[in-house]
Amino acid sequence: MKDVMPGIRKNNFVVVGRVGMDLFPPPGEATQDAATFNADMGGSSANIAAGIVKLGGAASLVTRVSDDAVGRFCLNKLHHYGVDTTHVLPVGGEARNSLALYESRVEGHQSVIYRNGAADFEMSLADVEAVDYGRFGALVAAGTVFAAEPSRTASFRAFELARAADLPVIFDIDYRPYSWPSAQMAESVLSKAGALADVIVGNDDEFGFMAGDKSKGLAKARALASSTAAIVVYKMGEHGAITFANDEEFRTGIYPVAALKPTGAGDSFMAGLLSSLAAGDDLKTAILNGSACAAIVVAKPGCAPAMPFPQDLSTFLDSHPGPTSLD
Repeated sequence: MKDVMPGIRKNNFVVVGRVGMDLFPPPGEATQDAATFNADMGGSSANIAAGIVKLGGAASLVTRVSDDAVGRFCLNKLHHYGVDTTHVLPVGGEARNSLALYESRVEGHQSVIYRNGAADFEMSLADVEAVDYGRFGALVAAGTVFAAEPSRTASFRAFELARAADLPVIFDIDYRPYSWPSAQMAESVLSKAGALADVIVGNDDEFGFMAGDKSKGLAKARALASSTAAIVVYKMGEHGAITFANDEEFRTGIYPVAALKPTGAGDSFMAGLLSSLAAGDDLKTAILNGSACAAIVVAKPGCAPAMPFPQDLSTFLDSHPGPTSLD
């Protein structure tokens, strides 16, 4: 198995996947009752990139945006968060950036996602082949990039080019059923992507989906760790996570908070995990720091704007009584 740490410790990531617009009403309000909405950046890959930069790393996004006002909004937000946009290219025609409307409340929470004719699915072979992978330490991709062509073929090519440049491939399963033509195709394609990844992060539902049955998800995660992946993180929501690495496994808890919303936790976890590993922390500390970043984000409005800076993370860890015990 590949030693992923030298690449991750360069703290300079090429991130493949979507950027979109998020709209969310004030805390506690339902979408149908709202008179005003806040607008900010969304999309799993863009959120991960923004989270990495806010924590002190460097990230460059590879994707397509619509050649319109919403696409330019997304570009402006990427610049605002310090994410490199050299490989974020406009696409014309009827392609449109994804749009997410979600609420800052847990009880009765509603999310509505618009992904028809998504611009990010227009990412091409030429787009990923234009990247100088040798400039980076690691590649990060969220599973949605594989849901449609030409993005699917381009993303597998990006994996191939990253591996050829000796970059570890970090894969967030990120299964979104609404993006896929069928569950059967998603299972096959995501399993193929997982077999090519050096670090795999997903929740129990996602590993269960890849295994064909949720009851087999943990075994799937364990099998990937014993065969192809150097690190596998199996997240279980409020029950914490099981991490597999170096022929060992360990469990970690979560940092309980008064959640304002359920969205953004996974993206912040990934950013926190990678940033902590890049700083030289051991794997267990990095998992816990990722969990703390997730807790920070679910307690605030928005996704990218809620991602912590280093001082936010330090303050949270100093003031919180600590993660749940799973003994």
